[in-house]
Amino acid sequence: MDLNLPPKVTDRAFARLAEINENATQAMALRVAVEGGGCSGFQYDIKLDQAAEDDLILEQNGQKVLVDAVSLPFLSNAVIDFSEELIGARFVINNPNATSSCGCGTSFSI
Repeated sequence: MDLNLPPKVTDRAFARLAEINENATQAMALRVAVEGGGCSGFQYDIKLDQAAEDDLILEQNGQKVLVDAVSLPFLSNAVIDFSEELIGARFVINNPNATSSCGCGTSFSI
């Protein structure tokens, strides 16, 4: 398995981003980053943002998902999805690089 493949974004995640941007005066991209911290060592930071110079841009139907160069190795082969469950609707990361994660779903270890 190649560990240097970029993350993938599901159609459902792109569709939700399009809904978010539908009534916005300026379309924003979804930034997915990995930061140190959280209860398992690393945590995901998911927010609306503008593209920076060193970003990997994943694009579909005019919607963009951004991953910065520092976070990219941590997200190799990951799947960025959107989930609607009883506990709430949110963007989720299915990351094969994470050896463990905590119950909150935003923190993981490698």
